[in-house]
Amino acid sequence: MLYVLADWAHFPGILNLIRYISFRAGAGAMTALFIGLFFGKRFIQWLRTKQGKGQPIRADGPQSHLAKRGTPTMGGLLILISAGISCLLWMDLTNRYVWACLLVTAGFGLIGFLDDYDKVKKAHHAGLSGKMRLALEFAIAGFATWLMVGWGGTKLYVPFYTGHVFDIGLIYILFGAFVIVAFGNAVNLTDGLDGLATMPVVIASMAFVLISYLVGNVKFATYLGIPYVAGVGDLTVLLLAICGASLAFLWFNAPPAAVFMGDTGSLALGGALGAVAVATHHEFVLAIIGGLFVLEAVSVIVQVVWFKRTGRRIFKMAPIHHHFEHMGWSEPTVVIRFWIISFILALAGLSTLKLR
Repeated sequence: MLYVLADWAHFPGILNLIRYISFRAGAGAMTALFIGLFFGKRFIQWLRTKQGKGQPIRADGPQSHLAKRGTPTMGGLLILISAGISCLLWMDLTNRYVWACLLVTAGFGLIGFLDDYDKVKKAHHAGLSGKMRLALEFAIAGFATWLMVGWGGTKLYVPFYTGHVFDIGLIYILFGAFVIVAFGNAVNLTDGLDGLATMPVVIASMAFVLISYLVGNVKFATYLGIPYVAGVGDLTVLLLAICGASLAFLWFNAPPAAVFMGDTGSLALGGALGAVAVATHHEFVLAIIGGLFVLEAVSVIVQVVWFKRTGRRIFKMAPIHHHFEHMGWSEPTVVIRFWIISFILALAGLSTLKLR
């Protein structure tokens, strides 16, 4: 909103900084961080009052988790509200990519909210049916990808190769929708320990801040041999707003957590990262940068498939972070080591920008 005003009114002097992406991205991060920290404690108290018993805890999970009973969920609302207000203030609201990514973030957040609400209401860890969730997610992701295809095209790019591999036409809409839905659910599966999903989301978002900025700048994109997509540079504001809001949430989610993110936050944040990857045509790079989330999702798929075929389990418990808990790792140990892995994978993903 402020960018549109600045562009229309030609603000003088220092106010002209609002027209620059770098300034608005930094301002977006600080705005979201301030909102989250300022309202966080009161928001969590409101959730605790409304939810009573809080998020249901699985009885078949690690026994250490039983002590978390009574902790409120839907803390992802704090992230979405903080980041949403910041984005509406600082982003270019005439940009189609902005609205496509905001649609995915808000839409997936709503699906997650309904799922969390159903869990709290029923006092059971099972929420909405899987088929209903996936149908809604694919509908939102497909429409958002269709919006982005109108500007960014349907060419497919892969790491370590200059130029596009081939143009897949309208199939790209299905491909983009799959990427968004898959990554949204991968982050959702990772959100099982205090702070486990939040910091890797921040790390992946920071990596895509650089990617979005480079892809949206014709000189840098040409020099690096990566796709140039006009307009995606403004997504740096969204990504840094997510970072600011997530760090504010982590302040309250640090062990012992005062609030859980819930599906409300994890689905929305994963969907947002997937949408940005589609907008920048770096879907395969997302699989590297967000490799921790991919590993968590794959561990669940492998566990389920192997158990159905043989009646035996590969992991002591899936997702894989619970496997390490059952091996005797403490929760903080699992979380911090997974953060380190996430950071290493982000560096590996960014290295593909030059290795072409």
